[in-house]
Amino acid sequence: MTDSISIEDVYQELKAIERKMITREDLEALIDSVEILSNPKTMEAIRKSDTDIKEGRVKEVSSVEELLSGL
Repeated sequence: MTDSISIEDVYQELKAIERKMITREDLEALIDSVEILSNPKTMEAIRKSDTDIKEGRVKEVSSVEELLSGL
C-alpha cells in the first residue's frame, strides 16, 4: 500500500522550505558584512571609531548643516 500525498501536504512542505530560505535582502546584507570584515582599512577605521567613542571623543550633531559645518 502506498501513502498518498495531498496538495495540502505539498503546500505545507513548500511553506516549510520557504521559511528556511534566505531572502535577497539577507544575502545582500551578508555580502556587505563580509566585504567590510575583509577590508583591513575599514576595520581599522571602525576600531578607531570605537576607541573615540569609549574615550568620549564624540560630538552631538542635530542637523546636516551642523555636520557639514564641522568638516
